[in-house]
Amino acid sequence: MAKRTVRDLPDLKGTRVFVRADFNVPLEDGRITDDTRIRATLPTLDYLVKAGARLAVASHLGRPKKGPEPALSLKPVAAQLQDLLGGSVAMAPDCVGPEVRKMAEDLRDGDVLILENVRFHKEEEENDPRFAARLVADTMATVFVNDAFGTAHRAHASTEGVSHHVQRSVAGFLMEKELRYLGMARDAPDHPYVAVLGGAKVSDKIEVIEHLLPKVDALLVGGGMAYTFLRAEGLVTGKSLVEEDKVELARRLLEKAGPKLRLPMDHVVAAAFKEDAERRTLPVDQIPNDWMGLDIGPTTISAYADQVRPAKLVFWNGPMGVFEMKPFAEGTLAMARALAESGGTSIVGGGDSVAAVTRMGLADKIDHVSTGGGASLEFLGGAELPGVACLEDA
Repeated sequence: MAKRTVRDLPDLKGTRVFVRADFNVPLEDGRITDDTRIRATLPTLDYLVKAGARLAVASHLGRPKKGPEPALSLKPVAAQLQDLLGGSVAMAPDCVGPEVRKMAEDLRDGDVLILENVRFHKEEEENDPRFAARLVADTMATVFVNDAFGTAHRAHASTEGVSHHVQRSVAGFLMEKELRYLGMARDAPDHPYVAVLGGAKVSDKIEVIEHLLPKVDALLVGGGMAYTFLRAEGLVTGKSLVEEDKVELARRLLEKAGPKLRLPMDHVVAAAFKEDAERRTLPVDQIPNDWMGLDIGPTTISAYADQVRPAKLVFWNGPMGVFEMKPFAEGTLAMARALAESGGTSIVGGGDSVAAVTRMGLADKIDHVSTGGGASLEFLGGAELPGVACLEDA
């Protein structure tokens, strides 16, 4: 899965480069509340700037449905990037068109131009080849650098289509790092290898579970998805989240996995889906009919942590409970601590898992915190990602 990177490009001075970044950052009243994704691509942008390339940087932001939406403009990103790079960053009024072409023509060596939200054009998500050609022509690019792993599972004009209209297509440093660590988890793990999977639904992680089962030494399940498996074992689950149409699939996965697939032994249950609801900690085979499981319990936390700490490789995706509510966050926070204490290689992917390690100040103790939620799951499930496949092999 190794790909050529910006390091493999010859003299970049004066080269016009189309960079696809993932600047899909959270905004509040036009203000960026978390610039992690911007910072993640700084090594690539800084390398290209110092090499004297002329950069046109594209990204999407949010999910605009009817053309341009001022609230989803990349202007705040351009301002933040200028502060972080310490150099001038220009903001284009669009991502294609004569004004963009003029601004691209005026770029000098080491200059950076941020293109406006590519999803303001419906042709972006359609991967319209004419739109992809315009993106390249109006930015005058001869090289495509994809550093947006989080969107690499989408065959869009700016993530895949542009590769057909340039001379070279390579990975940025963030893309390289994602492929190296997630490739380790998917294809060449050290042992013992432990995967921790949580979140709401089994259906979101079927391919990942099936692909990882032959490779892992233990697969630890938590979150809402655990209740579909517990129902498959014949346990009463009260009002806990269960995907009724996936119970038979869960039963087959349990048979296939044998002792590798571990389920919670106890759980924190509540009378309602509310932070201040009455709650109890019970064995998983005990739950009042009108109650629901909202977190793994202390016995499970201890057992899972004991599996994680000595592992040579750990991959974690998905919360162990309703992480947004403090009374049901301990399982997720405990997994974050266990990964940080692990002596092996630790990889975290998925919004709530990333939020947990970040909230606890543990991100710097994790070997790799992935920027790709859906992309990392599809990759680990064995899928070929269009935004990766279009890049030159090493």
